[in-house]
Amino acid sequence: MFYEQTWLARLIWLSLLGVALWALWEWQLELAFVALGTLAVSVVPVVAAKWADIQVPPSFIAAVVFFVAATLFLGEVFDFYERFWWWDMAMHGSSAVGFGLVGFVLVFIMFQGDRFAAPPIAMAFFAFCFAMTIGALWEIFEYGMDQTFGMNMQKSGLDDTMGDLMVNTLGAAIGAASGLAYLKGQARGGVQQMIDEFVQRNPRFFKRGRK
Repeated sequence: MFYEQTWLARLIWLSLLGVALWALWEWQLELAFVALGTLAVSVVPVVAAKWADIQVPPSFIAAVVFFVAATLFLGEVFDFYERFWWWDMAMHGSSAVGFGLVGFVLVFIMFQGDRFAAPPIAMAFFAFCFAMTIGALWEIFEYGMDQTFGMNMQKSGLDDTMGDLMVNTLGAAIGAASGLAYLKGQARGGVQQMIDEFVQRNPRFFKRGRK
């Protein structure tokens, strides 16, 4: 399960574990908590995929692990959100692209891999809506945390929320467009390889498309 993952994912996991152990030794409990929490969240996709008997491409797992570490660990411990003005936008944009691709794969599974079962533009639209929904739910979560626990996840309030939603829109559109390009046979590079690898690893979800 874990030994099949990329060197990048394993390096991040080992680094987080090392930081957590060092923090416990130095009795820096807050740092240890963040490191262990980040480690736990980053391995959830691997465990969930194993539980659901879904073979997720290691490259996608590596992207998720890197994103979680960049968001929770670098963002909070090293204060990247304050040190780099573009960090929040980069995290929101990249996550929206990822969720756009996840939404496309889910819709593709619904049609059992048959790219002719529904108009490609409709499948891309549903992928876009999926990514936008996740982004909107996250903004609601940030608002709830700020109002309930007095946190400052929204930073500048309405301006931060609207900026995040606009970045989410752009990222979701890129993810959905990548899925559309795949359906039309125009995808190249990482996107095509990742989707092809997912299809090859999970043939039972794509029976109609393999006929």
